[in-house]
Amino acid sequence: MERESFRSRMGFLLVSAGCAVGIGNVWKFPYVTGQNGGGIFVLFYLLFLVLMGVPVLTMELAVGRASRKSAVLGYKALEPKGGKWHIHGWFCVAGCCLLMMYYTTVSGWMLGYFFKFTVGTFTGLEGAAIDNVFHAMRADVGEMVGWMAATVLGGFLVCSFGLQRGLERITKVMMLGLLGLIALLAVHSLTLPGGMEGAKFYLLPDLARALDAGLGSVITAAMNQAFFTLSLGIAAMEVLGSYMTKEHTLTSEAVRICSLDTFVALMAGLIIFPACFSFGVEPDSGPSLIFMTLPKVFLNMSGGRLWGSLFFLFMTFASFSTVIAVFENLQANCIDNFGWSRKKASVLNCLFILIASLPCVLGNNLWSEVRILGRDVLDFEDFLVSNLLLPLGSLVYLLFCVTKWGWGYDNYLREANEGTGVRMPHWLKPYFQFFLPLLVLVILIQGLFPK
Repeated sequence: MERESFRSRMGFLLVSAGCAVGIGNVWKFPYVTGQNGGGIFVLFYLLFLVLMGVPVLTMELAVGRASRKSAVLGYKALEPKGGKWHIHGWFCVAGCCLLMMYYTTVSGWMLGYFFKFTVGTFTGLEGAAIDNVFHAMRADVGEMVGWMAATVLGGFLVCSFGLQRGLERITKVMMLGLLGLIALLAVHSLTLPGGMEGAKFYLLPDLARALDAGLGSVITAAMNQAFFTLSLGIAAMEVLGSYMTKEHTLTSEAVRICSLDTFVALMAGLIIFPACFSFGVEPDSGPSLIFMTLPKVFLNMSGGRLWGSLFFLFMTFASFSTVIAVFENLQANCIDNFGWSRKKASVLNCLFILIASLPCVLGNNLWSEVRILGRDVLDFEDFLVSNLLLPLGSLVYLLFCVTKWGWGYDNYLREANEGTGVRMPHWLKPYFQFFLPLLVLVILIQGLFPK
């Protein structure tokens, strides 16, 4: 069967950026930036994006484009005879499943809040009553299952139509809508009374704040954010690479994907900080920012119901674009490894993810007392993916592309530099072979043994 391919370069870039753009861009990046000296953190983040994010992204894309296969068969096509690198491909599949076991729940929250703002659930509520909407949603098993199931069914429905008619067509609409929404919301926030003060706090370099946080901590936070923002290491990008043409160099494409991802992260802060400063609310991080702090801010605004609806529509697009990109990875692996049709892969994967997502749903209510290594179900699943599978997987891709025991640096470089655009220089070989693996190893160890 001939490999599917993207209809356009724009389609590939928007789908890849959609995979990278996720919930973390919105509820983590702005807060970490504000906490770590504003513009100083952003400069370090951009530096590490160039030093780590772009190179590892080109490697994952190169394995996909050179092999024209998904994770397991991609490794098999390129590894030396008798090599065992393809075993990591199965860990990539497991990582994608594990990611979707909790990400579908959080994505469901976004959809739920978009619906609640649209129908006026928050109208007339204040203070603790706004917080209670989130607590009540998490406690309601039926509602939680409903929003999660809507996300899963919608995602696999899109994927069942194929790469061009499903994933590419829908993601293009969502990503263009997301970019339009984020620009509209940012302009609105900046025009609020006191909004520019929030923007200055967020983006102007503040050495005193950076030194208060500790320069080492600022650099570490920037390195972590630059690494995790692209969701590398579980073959989500690799499978998208397998659908690419060879018209453009992978460095050019990686820079464009990183630029779109960074644009969304930066603009999210221009929505959140000016709005919070305008209404005297402390911007925090994680679910409390999105589901408790920001609804209070929106409800204090003129036309708050509309702005809240638009914000959660943006959040739904951001999370759903990641969901369908990862679902496509699961689809491609089943089609490649088991010879299933796309429809069969859609139905069976959909049933599996629906069932596998239930522990995370129940961890918010009926199983809320359950702790695994001191974490609730959602946090434990996130820990396995973010702190173990992503950095370890990225390290495997990196070593596969730069060592003689894997695919090899020359083969990787030939693939990365095919086409027009920015070329990866050969003289970076020592950096890729010795220094870059150490940086990824530092991130892995930090994640497994946090302070």
